Amino acid sequence: MIYLDHQATTPLAPEAREAMLHWLSGPESMGFANPHSMHKAGRAAAAAVEVAREQVASLLPKGGRVIFTSGATEAINQAIRAVPRAETHPGIAFSALEHSAVVNSAIASGAMCQELPVSAEGLVDPEVSINEGTGLVAVMQVNNEIGTIQPVARLAERAHEMGALFLCDAVQGAGKLAPPEGADLIAITAHKLYGPKGIGALWVRDGVKVLPLIHGGGQESGLRSGTLSPALCAGFGAAAALAKARMDADFQHLYGLASLARSILSRWTLNGSETARWPGNLSLRLEGLNFPRLMSDCREVAFSAGSACGSGTGAPSRVLTAIGLEPVQARASIRLGFGRYTTREDVEQACRAIEAAALAQGA
Repeated sequence: MIYLDHQATTPLAPEAREAMLHWLSGPESMGFANPHSMHKAGRAAAAAVEVAREQVASLLPKGGRVIFTSGATEAINQAIRAVPRAETHPGIAFSALEHSAVVNSAIASGAMCQELPVSAEGLVDPEVSINEGTGLVAVMQVNNEIGTIQPVARLAERAHEMGALFLCDAVQGAGKLAPPEGADLIAITAHKLYGPKGIGALWVRDGVKVLPLIHGGGQESGLRSGTLSPALCAGFGAAAALAKARMDADFQHLYGLASLARSILSRWTLNGSETARWPGNLSLRLEGLNFPRLMSDCREVAFSAGSACGSGTGAPSRVLTAIGLEPVQARASIRLGFGRYTTREDVEQACRAIEAAALAQGA
């Protein structure tokens, strides 16, 4: 099978797997030790966690700390529900393109919420009107469905000008683009940058107060209780270090793959901006396309219609609706996600199969 769904998850990098193995081995190596124990084996595990913390922090702005979490969803929940906002600024504003982790966490917080509109290109206007009394503005760095890159630096400035904090979901951008400078809180996850599933991080700018969301033994400086997995931390750290070293090379590789795909699928329409986008994500639509039938006819290609979290609902994509597509257009869209290990042969074979299947159904 050709895997073109890298926005949903990425394969584990061999370097990350290798870094994890010692901490997954049997009793002879003591790699299973609890990193919160004070004996020699525990201290060794704790040291590995701290090395990983530094490697992950290298992908993020200076002047902050990394709190390990179970993933970006937990990190976002902690940022929204466990970071105090001034009584005069209780509101939350988020873009119409935000992941459901942001939208549903904001709604669950009980705060007054404002949805910031986006253009037909899938971009938030950096001068968009934000309600007075907003204490937190949340805009993602790269959209997971259409790949648009948001003007987060200016939006962070706007938030600060009105006395609000700025939260950035950098899940799709971490290790691929420069970090979102100006953010106060950044959520990332390992499995979107060739690390293991089950671990993520919340980066908190120095001086920003954060309360615990999960209570217990007081791990992670009292901010996130629960025993950390040295194996997951080590895999996350190794993946982060590799991503930083390969950032330019990965970008060029994906840019070439996207250009190849567009040349084969030349009659398909791009969803989102042509220029302000991450090249590893192509959201395309074709009039008359029957997506379920297309997927059935292309069983040897792993691709999607949009967010993995929203698949199977039957409803048109909230993101595609936000950029102005009609339900029939949204349902005639596909998302191709390329990655570090995707080859040109993979892209050519997959795109020709998709095009042939679309032609066969009369689209």
